[in-house]
Amino acid sequence: MSQSGKNGLTYSDAGVDIDAGNLMVEKIKPAVKSTRRPGADGEIGGFGGLFDLKAAGFTDPILVAANDGVGTKLKIAIDAGLHDTVGIDLVAMCVNDLVVQGAEPLLFLDYYATGKLDPDQGAAIVGGIAAGCLEAGCALIGGETAEMPGMYQGGDYDLAGFAVGAAERGQLLPAGDIAEGDVILGLASSGVHSNGFSLVRKIVELSGLGWDAPAPFADGKTLGAALLTPTRIYVKPLLKAIREIKALKALAHITGGGFPENIPRVLPKHLAAEIDLASISVPAVFSWLAKVGGVAQNEMLRTFNCGVGMIVVVSDADADKVTAVLEAEGEKVARLGRMVAREDGAPGTVYKGTLGL
Repeated sequence: MSQSGKNGLTYSDAGVDIDAGNLMVEKIKPAVKSTRRPGADGEIGGFGGLFDLKAAGFTDPILVAANDGVGTKLKIAIDAGLHDTVGIDLVAMCVNDLVVQGAEPLLFLDYYATGKLDPDQGAAIVGGIAAGCLEAGCALIGGETAEMPGMYQGGDYDLAGFAVGAAERGQLLPAGDIAEGDVILGLASSGVHSNGFSLVRKIVELSGLGWDAPAPFADGKTLGAALLTPTRIYVKPLLKAIREIKALKALAHITGGGFPENIPRVLPKHLAAEIDLASISVPAVFSWLAKVGGVAQNEMLRTFNCGVGMIVVVSDADADKVTAVLEAEGEKVARLGRMVAREDGAPGTVYKGTLGL
C-alpha cells in the first residue's frame, strides 16, 4: 500500500479496518434481533444496551451478574476452522452460573477480540452467541468487537461474555435448609463443555490425530467437531423446576475444578456431598481422554465434568418429583448420592465406588 510521504498513513495501514467492523455489525443484526424478549427490544449500535425489569415481569428483583470465557476450546475452533458453536459455549458458561442462584438470565453482552477482523467468521461466532441466548431466554443487547493487530497472531481471537439475570427478593439459591440425607441429582453433560481443554489439546497431541480425523469416541464426526460439542444450557428446565415445585435447595454448575471444587461452594460447612461414582454414566469422550492421556480418576474428577454438568440438591421426599419435571424437559437425571455430615477441615465432596472410565 503506498503512503504519500510520512504523514499519509491511515488506520487501515495500521491493520484496523473500520469498514470490516461496520460490515460485521450489519451481518449480525438479524441474529441479535432474534434474541429479543420482554424487557429488551432496542437495536444494537447505541452506546449501551437497555433493559426494562418491569416489562420482564419482576416486582422486587435482585440482580445477579456473571462473566466467563470459553478458554482454550477456542484454539480447537480456530485450528479446525469451526466457529459457529463456541458462542453457545460462551453463553452457557455465564447463564448456567446465573440459574444456579435461582436467577432468570435476562441480558447478555459479548466481547470479541481478534488480530484481523473477518466479518464472516465474526458473524458465525455471534450467530452461536444468539443461538445460546435464545436457548437461555436472554436478550443479546450489545457487545464489543475489537480488532487489535499485534495483540493476536494469525487467526487467533478471544471471547468474553457477560450475563445479568434476576430473581425476586427472597428466592435466591442456595436455600438455607440443606440437611443431612438430602439427595444429590446429576444432570448429564453434553461432553467436555468448556473446561480442561489445555489438557484435552495435550492428549490430542499425544494421540497424533488431526482435527479432521474421525473421532475415536463419536461415530460420524471429526475429532474437532466432536470436541467442539457445545456446553449444555440448563436454564429453562431448571427454572421450570424451581418455579413449579419450589423444592430445589441448591444447584452447582460443574465447571473448572469438577466436583471437588464446585459442589462445596453451595454447601454449609457442616455438610459434604457423598457421591457414588458408579452411578455416573460416563460419556465415551472421557474414557478416551483418560486412556490416551493416562489420566488418573481423581485428576479426571477435578479437571472435567466426567458426564455431569449440573448438580441439584433436594430433599429425599421431593427427589422423584423434581426428577420427573427435569426429565419431561429433556434432561437426563441420575441419583448420584446424598448429603452427609462433614468434620472440621474435611473435604466437601467425598466419593464411593469408581468412575466407569
